[in-house]
Amino acid sequence: MRNYLPVLIVGAIIGTFATIFFLAYLKIRKQKEAIGFDRNMSDGEIIRRLAAYVKPYWKNFLVVLCIMLLSISYDLLSPMIVGRIEEMIKGDFEMSALLRGVMVYAGVLLISVTGTYFQSIILQKTGQKILSTVRQDVFNHIESLSHEQLNQIPVGKLVTRVTNDTNALSMTFTNVLVQMVKNAFVIAGVLVAMLLLNYQLTLMVLCFVPFVVLFTFIFRKFARKVYRRVKDCTTDINTYLSENLSGIKITQVFNREERKMQEFKEKSDALKRAKKNQTFVFGIFRPMIYMLNISSVMCLLYLGGKGYIENTTFMGQALTSGTLVSFYMYISRFYNPIQTLAEQFNALQAAFASAEKIFSILDMKPVVVDEEDAVELDEIKGEIEFKDVWFAYKEGEWVLKGVSFHVEPRQTVAFVGSTGSGKSTILSLICRNYDIQKGQILIDGIDIKKIKISSLRRHFGQMLQDVFLFSGTIRSNIVLSEDKWTDEEIQAACHYVNADSFINRLEDGLDEVVRERGNNFSAGQRQLLSFARTIIHKPSVMILDEATANIDTETELLIQDSLEKMKNIGTMLIVAHRLSTIQHADNIILLSQGKIIEQGTHQELLHLKGRYHQLYTLQFHKEQLRVK
Repeated sequence: MRNYLPVLIVGAIIGTFATIFFLAYLKIRKQKEAIGFDRNMSDGEIIRRLAAYVKPYWKNFLVVLCIMLLSISYDLLSPMIVGRIEEMIKGDFEMSALLRGVMVYAGVLLISVTGTYFQSIILQKTGQKILSTVRQDVFNHIESLSHEQLNQIPVGKLVTRVTNDTNALSMTFTNVLVQMVKNAFVIAGVLVAMLLLNYQLTLMVLCFVPFVVLFTFIFRKFARKVYRRVKDCTTDINTYLSENLSGIKITQVFNREERKMQEFKEKSDALKRAKKNQTFVFGIFRPMIYMLNISSVMCLLYLGGKGYIENTTFMGQALTSGTLVSFYMYISRFYNPIQTLAEQFNALQAAFASAEKIFSILDMKPVVVDEEDAVELDEIKGEIEFKDVWFAYKEGEWVLKGVSFHVEPRQTVAFVGSTGSGKSTILSLICRNYDIQKGQILIDGIDIKKIKISSLRRHFGQMLQDVFLFSGTIRSNIVLSEDKWTDEEIQAACHYVNADSFINRLEDGLDEVVRERGNNFSAGQRQLLSFARTIIHKPSVMILDEATANIDTETELLIQDSLEKMKNIGTMLIVAHRLSTIQHADNIILLSQGKIIEQGTHQELLHLKGRYHQLYTLQFHKEQLRVK
């Protein structure tokens, strides 16, 4: 028993660590809900869904598997070759035999290195194709979400899903999964080689395996939680930056830089703490595996060295110097994949956390979708009818209450009323940005739910108060990246809406650079560009939501002239607070608290001496005072 006392001491130390970690895991498991130890999607579910992206490239991975089997030959054969060289040097030494052994060793190494090179090339190319597909699927799905759903998700969060989270999957497809398979083959091959070499020493090494499994299992549980926390904190920072960098001018105007800096510091500190926890978990796992490695080597050297020196056997088998050298190298080959598992778990847990975030977006079912019997409309006349329409953004908080009206083709209809009366909501419902709860909306006598969304929106042109221009050129913002229009057609559209009045003065004309959100153009110029963008797409119904607000008088005259021309194109729906801009509308609908209280022409409504007359008189007096 005294001969095995050092081995028993090593076993007691390892057992103590194992007990401590196991008890800590049990304690944390009981508190997992309190500390956010959530698990929304299992590893098996994530792997199954990721496998769907891998399936089209299974032949590539099969080739990689075959190359990988060649590349692991070095790990399996080199210890045995070195062991035989050791015995040869100790015994009857022959230079030719040594050279043959060295050449075999070099050949095995060359095969392994060559296989690893081609394996990496194939994996990188295949992995990038898979990532491109994932990224495209996420972006396409985001485009299919309704306005209601997009309003609930911060832009920074969506950006993180398409960029950071898809990038986190890169290591999974290009390295981790294949390396894990390779390591599994290496571990299995090393065990077989050790059993053939000396099964008693192999049993001694296997005594440490249960502790490897236990430590890996506990690490996996903790790692998933900390990586999810890192991803959440990263998303918070990206969301905060996206919002605050867009609104940094407001921050400067109100002198809130210090407060915003403090808020950013809080989010940055949260990410720092999450990263520290990640490092802490990782910093415990690898030393534990390394401790098992060193412990098994110590036991090997003690038992093997003792048996070799004393010329005794170990569990009935004789020990030689070559056996000890080979086993020493095999133990390294056995534990190296397990130690590497720490880095692989590092990347794998990050990838799983990112994959879970990506699938949470892909699992969002679009609220506004085409019905099975939806039809495609090649053209529409522009007849619009609301029949007892009720709508609420939040359940029970009705924005529209039994609204009914009829718009004839090519009519100009204006919606007026106080803020929150439902004017802009009506325009959003016509384009089916949202679905109504009760009632019916008809286009040319067809329920809009029976029309394909893409077909419906193709016939609408929307001009909003807050015009959004993309980074690029004036040309790209008018045609929206389509190439079916010539310069002559683009210039004709600009001339039609008076946008050429300022475009022609620009040095590069249609190729003038548009900076982010068009901040190098005035509000009026952006509005004229939106008119040109609408006209060139030849809509059957035009929607103007406060398109004439917040612009100077000179530009307003140009816009008014453009509106007069555009009335000849098709049906026009206008929302405006300035009643002077809609006096010539065919029908004016006055809304209040989600209901229609008056409608008619400008003169008819003035003659009623009702609410419209009060609003018009009030605005007229304000305008007179402003002029004075």
